[in-house]
Parts: sequence; structure tokens; C-alpha cells
Amino acid sequence: MFGAMFAPRPDRVAAELLRVCKPGGLIAMANWTPQGFVAKTFAVTGKMVPPPPGILPPHLWGDESTVKQRLGHGCAELTCKRRKIQMAYPVPPKEMVTFFRTYFGPTKMAFSRLDAAGQESLASQLEAVWVEHNTATDGTTAVEGEYLDVRAIRA
Repeated sequence: MFGAMFAPRPDRVAAELLRVCKPGGLIAMANWTPQGFVAKTFAVTGKMVPPPPGILPPHLWGDESTVKQRLGHGCAELTCKRRKIQMAYPVPPKEMVTFFRTYFGPTKMAFSRLDAAGQESLASQLEAVWVEHNTATDGTTAVEGEYLDVRAIRA
């Protein structure tokens, strides 16, 4: 769940998923969509600290046509359904940015590659995305994440 989408070579990921799954077996994935909240936070980070050349955005795994291109040839059946997940945190958006900056590897790495002014800018931009999507009104944070539920039956 929300894991394979972050591997840097998606074609190899797809090939390996198909290789290790027995015929008739189920490949199940949950991948953040390009339109959702999580992808928006990745976009902010990616603008400030671009990925290495040739690395495709992970959220492409959340696009149904991309998934069909990557897995469809090896599957007897492939279904994709957009779903939403509610994420609630006991702290305000600013503290969520601090949490991700401290504990979430990709965000932590992005901050480490910026000077003090860049770090301040990234924190401010990420906080703005969290605030924009926050539906909580009690000083906590509640955001909705959209993901693509992928279920593929190996041919």
C-alpha cells in the first residue's frame, strides 16, 4: 500500500509484480492520484528540489491509463477505482509540516538539500497546502487523500 509507487523504475516494478505473482493471483496496490492532496505536497517539494533526471513522478501510478499500460499486458483482469481516505492528526498544519520534515524520508531529504531561505520557503509552501486542504476547525488537521485502488489478476 503506497509503496511500490515510489520505486524509481516503474517498468521494472511492474515486471517484478507480474513475475512474482502466480497465474490467477492478485496484485493489489493503493497509489496516490495525481489530483489529490498528497500529490500536491509532492509537487511543492519537487519544484523546490527536483528529482534526478529520468525519475518519473510516483503519482503516475495513481493514473488509471498509466497502470493499464504498465500492468495490463500481463493481467487477465484489471480494475481501478478512485477512493478517498480521511487522515486526521491531533496538531495544526504547521506542526504537520514539522513532523514530515523530521520523520518522512523524502521530505526530510528535500529540506536537507536547501539552504536556510529555501527551507523556510518550502516549509511555508507546504504549510499553505496543508492549510488549504484542512477541514478541521478545532486546531487539529484533517485532510482527505485520494488514491487509486488497483486490483489485477495475473494472466
